[in-house]
Amino acid sequence: MPSDDLPFLGFFRIVIQVIMKFIQPAKYLYLMMLMAALGLPLMAQPNVQGQWTTMSRTMPINPIHVSLLKNGQVLVVAGSGNNPPNKNLQAAIWNPQTGTTTTQTVSWDMFCNGAVVLPDGRVLINGGTQQYNPFFGLPNTSVFDPVNNTFIDLPPTLHGRWYPTLITLGDGRVMTFSGLNETGSTNNTVEIFAPTSGTWSPQYTANFTPPLYPRLHLLPSGKVFYSGSTPRSRYFFPSSHSWSSVIATTNYGGTRTYGSSVLLPLTPANNYKPVVMLLGGGNPATATTETIDLSATTPVWQWGPPMSQPRIEMNAVILPNGKVLAIGGSAQDENASTASYNADLYDPVTNTFSSAGGNAFPRLYHSVALLLPDATIWLAGSNPKRGTYEPHMEIYQPAYLFNPDGSVAMRPTITNAPTTIGWAGSFTVQTPDAATISSVVLVKAGSTTHAFDMDQRLVGLSYVVADSGNLTVTGPPNSNIAPPGYYLLFLLNSAGVPSVASFVQVTAGPDFTITTSPPQQATVPGGTATYTVQLAPSAGYSGTVNLSAINLPTGATATFNPNSISGRGTSALAVNTNGLNPPNFPATFPFTVSATDGTLTRSDTVKLILNSPGDFSLAASPGSLTITRGGASGQSTITLSPSNGFVGAVNFTVTGSPGPKIIATVSPTSLPGSGTTTLTVLAQTGSVTGNFKLTITGTSGTIVHSTALNLTVQ
Repeated sequence: MPSDDLPFLGFFRIVIQVIMKFIQPAKYLYLMMLMAALGLPLMAQPNVQGQWTTMSRTMPINPIHVSLLKNGQVLVVAGSGNNPPNKNLQAAIWNPQTGTTTTQTVSWDMFCNGAVVLPDGRVLINGGTQQYNPFFGLPNTSVFDPVNNTFIDLPPTLHGRWYPTLITLGDGRVMTFSGLNETGSTNNTVEIFAPTSGTWSPQYTANFTPPLYPRLHLLPSGKVFYSGSTPRSRYFFPSSHSWSSVIATTNYGGTRTYGSSVLLPLTPANNYKPVVMLLGGGNPATATTETIDLSATTPVWQWGPPMSQPRIEMNAVILPNGKVLAIGGSAQDENASTASYNADLYDPVTNTFSSAGGNAFPRLYHSVALLLPDATIWLAGSNPKRGTYEPHMEIYQPAYLFNPDGSVAMRPTITNAPTTIGWAGSFTVQTPDAATISSVVLVKAGSTTHAFDMDQRLVGLSYVVADSGNLTVTGPPNSNIAPPGYYLLFLLNSAGVPSVASFVQVTAGPDFTITTSPPQQATVPGGTATYTVQLAPSAGYSGTVNLSAINLPTGATATFNPNSISGRGTSALAVNTNGLNPPNFPATFPFTVSATDGTLTRSDTVKLILNSPGDFSLAASPGSLTITRGGASGQSTITLSPSNGFVGAVNFTVTGSPGPKIIATVSPTSLPGSGTTTLTVLAQTGSVTGNFKLTITGTSGTIVHSTALNLTVQ
């Protein structure tokens, strides 16, 4: 059928979905005959392919990155939402129970960040967009607290990260890798975030240049497996902070751009054997898949069965029964006329795909999908063109939710389950369906962007039927198989029907974290810097912590109000600098905020910055430059003028370059309080032409000023 008919097909699918809700089984054959006559793909009954539904409410912001929260709601992060003029930087909370979405503003552009759910249920967000065209990355880091729906800024990574991947390690720390830095180069370093101290590790440089949003998986061995999108696979060793050489090369051989990667279920039945699957990707896209058994002495990629359609910008979601739903994408990147509407369901046991029906709307660049606690899948977004995105949301009800006649299946129920569980120990799940339960699984709360769920995994659990109303379940063997954090606990009966999930936290026991915001605060000599210390309890912690400031510079004093926090709460920290007289400005003093309850201590490292009294301004002369491609460079003098006794180093950066072939530099890059620096602009052969604005920014501690220069390239 011609591509121009695809919008009609999407509408017709919606109509068919509505009809399917009311049609009598005896009339089903007539519907199939009608669809065949119209040249439409035949739709099986819900118990065979499941059922797709378009929600009546739409998404008010572009859902770039989404994370399932411990309360069953979904954090949606858009930032500028792939719309450069948009300065209304936003995030939102979508409530699956009500279908409502509540938006809020964010303090920096989180567009194209990485994110995972921390062990305590907060969402860690790292990286974002400093500028568009060319793209420069931000080092910013924040946590989102789902208890009060607030973002708190944390210390940044050392350099920018635009398109980074985050993954939780077995000890609860979070690894970030790749992304474009603040100059547009690929950041080929790993940094590791410690939730217990709120700090990032030093950088650990890789022995290769990764793609953006690399596909990473934590293995039962504790190693991190890099599966793509490039063809050469490697290990990262968290204990030594080092990378292996190439351990395997894909059969596809090319870059599986915006294909997906999934760690297949880890279960007692397969002895928690780690097998990773690659699906689709490339442009033009491929329908091929591959798997690799990482328990083998010499792991080798093996061809898997093909999907029904090629997919770039796809999503892959693990269901509670261990099958993998492959959805969305297109044959040509960002081309809706080649959209892949068929949904495919992969069965790891039989190594086969079957049909899972078809979604109604093209799901291309910036589409997302998540498993929800009711065992359905939420599908949203698509943003192949700037300034517009697909606001419609869809829900997929898998076939396991239906009886053979198409009616809704009776689900097993969880009447009581613990909110926290540990590793290897046993716990009790109360259910009136104990005798019919066939499997108990944990599915980690997902966090998805750009065709990849950064922390997705399913862990099967051993269990015995204690009596007619109770199961005795054994926790996951160790924290590399099930990293600490929040999981969906599902029971599945002998018919394969899952319960509605209960959230459980896999943890070593009651704990807490503290977060001090802002991560750095500035004042002048004799002034006071103020911070807010927030205590976030976890795993049932309800104690009282005593607060202190450690390693303050000589001459500074700290006071807390109050001096201790019980349960969840905050304290105001004031650092007075009356006796602090540094020899140079700006002066930066890291110090540690410590919270202690008995033998349990958690800390957070922040910075005190002492700026010079006074201020400065910048001016460019001339304020406009005209240069010719392939010709001589142009120059402008940037004058730094201090005022009110300002002293201290000022560092310079230039932003706004319209392309990599237009090179703008300042020399020197730093001035000691006053003087001039020279801006030089060169347009190489083949650069763009037109009128542009460059911004020269001077930074001294937290004092930041800019001046603009108009650039004409001809």
